Amino acid sequence: MNLTELPVNVTSPRNLSVIIEVCAVVPFFFIFLCCTVVMLYIFASHRQFLDSSRYILFASMLINDTVQLLFSVLLFLLVMGQVKFALVYCFPLLFISTATFQNTPLILATMSLERYVAIIYPLQCPPAWRSDRIWIIILSLWLLSCIFPIIEYSIGQHNPAVNMFSTSVVCKPAVVNSSPKQTLFKTVVNILCFAAVAVIILFTYVRILLETRKLRRDRTSVSKAMNTVLLHGFQLLLCMLAFTIPITERLLVLSTNWLIGDISFINYFCFVLIPRFLSPLIYGLRDQSLRRHIGKTFLCCSNRIKPSVRSLMQNNLFVT
Repeated sequence: MNLTELPVNVTSPRNLSVIIEVCAVVPFFFIFLCCTVVMLYIFASHRQFLDSSRYILFASMLINDTVQLLFSVLLFLLVMGQVKFALVYCFPLLFISTATFQNTPLILATMSLERYVAIIYPLQCPPAWRSDRIWIIILSLWLLSCIFPIIEYSIGQHNPAVNMFSTSVVCKPAVVNSSPKQTLFKTVVNILCFAAVAVIILFTYVRILLETRKLRRDRTSVSKAMNTVLLHGFQLLLCMLAFTIPITERLLVLSTNWLIGDISFINYFCFVLIPRFLSPLIYGLRDQSLRRHIGKTFLCCSNRIKPSVRSLMQNNLFVT
């Protein structure tokens, strides 16, 4: 998302670093996409996951992160290739990228609240948190995350010299977020979002940890719960640090001699790509039920591939 702040004029000394950055981002995205597709396929093919609010929220987070990374990588490639098109086509790309980016911490906070409700009130689950009604909360999160960029873009000052339908620009946030009012609004929203989500995560996970120790005195179970909390906290920390990218960029520019393009790429890779790559690893691979189904899926795929490879080798030998 913030990589789109790269300078427009990419000079020849930057060509090698641009190639390296593209080669680092594109394979990373396809690895994430493969993991996501496998997990979503498991969710869709097993009823037990569709009957659990926790897994429904997890699937929602996977879909949100996939859409965010898809548009983020697309903007990254467009900026790197210096592709220019009308501003009217740039708005939807930036809008979806911004909305899904802000939706991620909201989903994380909701997942924390769902675990809190499931553990604190195991026999009296509120109706809104049941699997058949959790979609209402998910739609509310999407609506809330879409309201922020709409307000941000609506309070901006329109440049009379720029025609939305004919003026070609490099699609990046600086093109539509040039007003001081927009900068102030975005900063306030990010600070409030960071504070609210941090408080929710801290409160729910501390309560979950205390309840886990109270109900389960087995050291192994408590240790697993502690490790899960630490992993969730690390993933949340990376997501929340993405809101401080403008501050870290200024600090790095003042304290180092790095190019602004390299600084933006480091922030983008560390605070946007890596957290969304860790999401399926943290929430998926550590889950015993989901991990078992993932192993079965890969085993089934390998068993299907081996006979086809064997038959192909036999056909080649026969032709020879």
